Amino acid sequence: MIGALIAFLFLLTGLILQRRNGFPTDKAVTWVNAYLFNLVLPALALLYIPQITPGWDLLIPISATWMTFFLSWLLFGMAGKFLNWTPQVTGCLAIVAGLANTSFLGFPVIEGLYGKAGLPVALLMDQGGSFLLVSSMAILMGSLYSHQKSTLSSIPLKIIRFPPFGFLMGTLVMSLMGWGTPEILIPLLTSIGKTMAPVALLAIGLRFRIEKADFRSSYFWLGLSYRLVLAPLLVFFLYQNFLDPEGLTFKITVMESAMAPMITGSIVAINYNLAPRLAALLSGLGMVISVVTLGFWYWFLS
Repeated sequence: MIGALIAFLFLLTGLILQRRNGFPTDKAVTWVNAYLFNLVLPALALLYIPQITPGWDLLIPISATWMTFFLSWLLFGMAGKFLNWTPQVTGCLAIVAGLANTSFLGFPVIEGLYGKAGLPVALLMDQGGSFLLVSSMAILMGSLYSHQKSTLSSIPLKIIRFPPFGFLMGTLVMSLMGWGTPEILIPLLTSIGKTMAPVALLAIGLRFRIEKADFRSSYFWLGLSYRLVLAPLLVFFLYQNFLDPEGLTFKITVMESAMAPMITGSIVAINYNLAPRLAALLSGLGMVISVVTLGFWYWFLS
């Protein structure tokens, strides 16, 4: 509860600061993004991923995050082409709607509804799915759809230079080799990791502003409908063929797929100037709206 209150205060701070005359909002967003990308995400990778024991059975829930992400890219990529959307809108929807908020929103929701027994599956989907995707494929898509002039040959180098990706690769090797995170680093990494939610919400707050026109945006409702309705619906129908429909793993897989758009995915879109306002709305307002849809999915799965 205290963590949620602190995160809300950071969001409120961002909302207030962006409305102050003379406040350097763009510089503040740049600094906040640098902190998240260069320190927090690598710390989270080093903290959590070495704890995961590799196994083929883990790939089923993890694959749900990959499937819904690539389907988002396919659907919005095709829609953008046929409906003549700008590359920035197409890229924003593909990235932000394709990634679920499996950690900041997902962890407390899953623990509250299913207890601590549901957290291992949620952690796997986040670290092996959402986090890996936002550290690699989201960067690739950001380079492809942004205004930044990039050749295809330069994109892999950008991904490699992206700090969270390097740490991610290193921690995956640690997991495969059975090397745990040094105990002496865990308190520090835990402290840094706890700043993820409030600082990410500060970044959203600095960009988040609701106007009446926003509720009439077809882009917003298309992105949110995919994330909150279509993605979990597809996971429900497809994955009941691979998992026990009455089992906890299946329910967690569907619920995590139904979470609001990922804050970090929104920050990636903002960082690449892919419709920043739309990206902030999808992850910010999307969390509020998802309270209703998550309640429906929980009832549906019970």
